[in-house]
Amino acid sequence: SRAVASSSSAHTSFLHTSAVLQVASAARKRKSRIAEKANLEKRQKLVRAAQAIRPHVVLGNRPGDEDKWRKCDLSRVIITEEDILASPIPPASASENLHEVLTPQFFAYGIGEREKELLFSTLPNLSVEGAYLHEAGADGRMDLNKVQEADAVAKQSATALARMIDLRNANARGIAFENRRRIIAEFSEPEKPMDTGRPEVQAALITYKIRNLWNHLITYKRDIGNRRSLRLLVHQRAKVLKYLKKVDKDRYERVLQRLGLEAESVEGELVV
Repeated sequence: SRAVASSSSAHTSFLHTSAVLQVASAARKRKSRIAEKANLEKRQKLVRAAQAIRPHVVLGNRPGDEDKWRKCDLSRVIITEEDILASPIPPASASENLHEVLTPQFFAYGIGEREKELLFSTLPNLSVEGAYLHEAGADGRMDLNKVQEADAVAKQSATALARMIDLRNANARGIAFENRRRIIAEFSEPEKPMDTGRPEVQAALITYKIRNLWNHLITYKRDIGNRRSLRLLVHQRAKVLKYLKKVDKDRYERVLQRLGLEAESVEGELVV
């Protein structure tokens, strides 16, 4: 009977110990799962906090810091449709001052200051001189009324030309062409104007394309083809700037400021 009692007691003790161990093991696992879940939530919170202050990979500025873009050189030289519509419309007829042609604020077809001087100052004067030489008599004199009439005709022709080459008459491609011309001129060196091979010029042109594509994708969210093009342009810009940083770090830092970009938006892993 003692042997039976001893055996029964040992068996009961074994079962009791096993149950306690199982409960303890389950408690440890539950505690481990709770700790793992808390750590995961903590890591996710840190990631979200880091992403909240990380510069936008496409736009290049931090959230809430849109002024960095609006104050940069690239934003200053780009002409938007709002700028064109807000500009004054050239008059349909010539002004009373025959020596002044009211030109548009923005020109199409790549017309710069040199072409503007040629079209609205040099050519009208040559037209008046040609009319004078054609109408002048043998003694070289010409009627004052005819001179004024020739001047008025030249002025009216220049005014009509000014209306035709106003940038508001251009389509989207014409506006993009003018913006590219202005960007190249702005980011080139004075000693070598219109230098399209300069890294600063290339980075500025790519940033302009990125901004245009981003605005397009805000409206057309399902445009997969342009979304892929945007991703390629972001990495292409990073590649150009990485090369510039290797060549000259001072130029790299200056161009980031001129483009309105943060260094974190073009360095490291870029997920678009």
